[in-house]
Amino acid sequence: MMTAPAATQGGIDALRGIEAGAWELTLPGTRTAPIRMCVGEVSQLAQVAHRGRQCTRVTVDEQGKDVLIHYTCSGAGFGRVKMSVVTPRSLRIETQGVAGQLPFHTTYHARRVGAC
Repeated sequence: MMTAPAATQGGIDALRGIEAGAWELTLPGTRTAPIRMCVGEVSQLAQVAHRGRQCTRVTVDEQGKDVLIHYTCSGAGFGRVKMSVVTPRSLRIETQGVAGQLPFHTTYHARRVGAC
């Protein structure tokens, strides 16, 4: 089922009820230090590889608790992300794209840890 593009979580049904704030992203099965992100919109978690950059996000598909987002960061690369809601405070983020002229493909577990 395709939906109209949405720029914010307000237009993404799968992310309704998920609070913005401080999130911690970990790489399951590794001892890598978590990434901490403070986001004003949960959809900003789609840009892990391009955090802190101004990017344009478009919702490509949405089914139940899953949303597929494509984003482009002018001159800095792009990404395609599948965000799956596990609980209202937990997400699975599968991301791939190009950052710093290099490809990436990573899966994160994200959990809300509080306010910013």
